[in-house]
Amino acid sequence: MTTARTTLVIGATGTTGSRTAARLTAAGHRVKAASRRATPVAGAEPVLFDWYAPATHAAALDGVDRVYLVPPVGDPDPAAIMLPFLHRARAAGVHRAVLLSSSAIPAGGPAVGTVHQALPGIFGQWAVLRPSWFMQNFTGTHLHARGIRDDGTIWTAADDGRVGFVDAEDIAAVAARSLTDGQAPNTDLVLTGPEAFSHDDIAAIATEVTGRPVVHRRLSYEQMRDRLTAQMPGEFAEMLAGMDRAIAEGAEDRLTDTVQRLTGRPPHAFRAVFAREMRCRV
Repeated sequence: MTTARTTLVIGATGTTGSRTAARLTAAGHRVKAASRRATPVAGAEPVLFDWYAPATHAAALDGVDRVYLVPPVGDPDPAAIMLPFLHRARAAGVHRAVLLSSSAIPAGGPAVGTVHQALPGIFGQWAVLRPSWFMQNFTGTHLHARGIRDDGTIWTAADDGRVGFVDAEDIAAVAARSLTDGQAPNTDLVLTGPEAFSHDDIAAIATEVTGRPVVHRRLSYEQMRDRLTAQMPGEFAEMLAGMDRAIAEGAEDRLTDTVQRLTGRPPHAFRAVFAREMRCRV
């Protein structure tokens, strides 16, 4: 008799977690949808989970053999809380873990890079998803999306650097395959969309789609850091401003075939995703 597989999706109400949980349940997989309020997710078992409340971890891990890991948002040192949880998960019977990281952070790099580096030594099957910047940054609750809606402005220190922005639906599609395929990727996967755009390009597309003028305002690293520091911890603001500076230097001007290879279809294009999601908000 084969025991049914159960996936714990951490951050199941978030941008990629919600989409990953939806894909798994639609395909008939058992899912425990973890969030800080145990919010119901269609087809999944809601479960209370808070990275900073270890008392919630045991119940979340009960009966689970694989886990989708979304790090705590805004924590410059997530390894301090995540690594003890990962060892606990392994001891509880989890054998496959898929970690959401970033194309800007390699194994051993800052923040979640430490968790990435440790993952292969804890789990026999694993993957680290390293998506480029999300297309949903311009349609959801991100600062860029709010700027577009509030006053038609995108503020960055990215200058004219180009980014292969990726759809969160494509990230979720790769996450679902990495969690359920017969063999895990056992590597890190850099995910991009099909085109690389500057923020000037994004502003032009947003103008065309919405019919309202949208402009990209260029800031220095220091100006961007200070702007972000007013809204988040200083260390995290410095890291994000530094990522913008890296974009300006060309760090994200690349495209990969990862979505095509793992899902069998091309990644979604920015214009279509932006138009679709803006329609949903009308």
